[in-house]
Amino acid sequence: MHIDRFIGKMEEIAPPELAEDFDENRIGLIVEGVEDVNKIYCALDVTPYVVERCIESGVDVLVVHHTPIWKPINSLRGQQAQILGSILSSGMNVYVMHTNFDHACGGINDTLASCLGLKNVKQMSLGIVGQCSHSIDEIAGLLGVSIRVHGTPDDPGCLAVVGGSGFDPVLMEEAVSLGADAFLSAELKHSIAREAPLLLLEATHYALEAPGMRALGERNGWEYIDDPPLMITTP
Repeated sequence: MHIDRFIGKMEEIAPPELAEDFDENRIGLIVEGVEDVNKIYCALDVTPYVVERCIESGVDVLVVHHTPIWKPINSLRGQQAQILGSILSSGMNVYVMHTNFDHACGGINDTLASCLGLKNVKQMSLGIVGQCSHSIDEIAGLLGVSIRVHGTPDDPGCLAVVGGSGFDPVLMEEAVSLGADAFLSAELKHSIAREAPLLLLEATHYALEAPGMRALGERNGWEYIDDPPLMITTP
């Protein structure tokens, strides 16, 4: 398959116009490599382990959620130099699906809601609200991660989920307006927790977004790479 055809397929899955404004120039084909692509892997992040696995397996395209290049590059040093140098010398393409895949049908948030069995779902501007029949302990087990609870630890009832770092006061107020009793996301700041209008459930960034990338790989017949340093076990 030619790389242009592959890009077209990826844009059907997660249209670029769904991305948030801050993702401008940070999604799509981030590193250009070979034109003829056959072997495709996916991962959450571009790490040394992921790149090594891809090179060993002769991968033509690595599809990831988080871009390896966030800020303009003025110099290449340290781990970034190692990672990008290995990618460029291998001829591997790197394709990024970030907030466009958060919003996409079957993307990060849809997969998270499905994993937790949410019913009667409503779309938020950057997440999903739905009825949850699971206890907090059961949610932790489904995600394979410990859950930090901020507030009275009642069963969620109506749960808002936002994959990644989503504890934003505006999003929390939106969740409340849609009937949410609890809000599940990652990387909660103390100052935000103190002012929260609902129960907060804090997981990890990885636990909330890896399921979406894993599901993407399964649907397309790609191998998903779990990076061992980020693997999460149930306590």
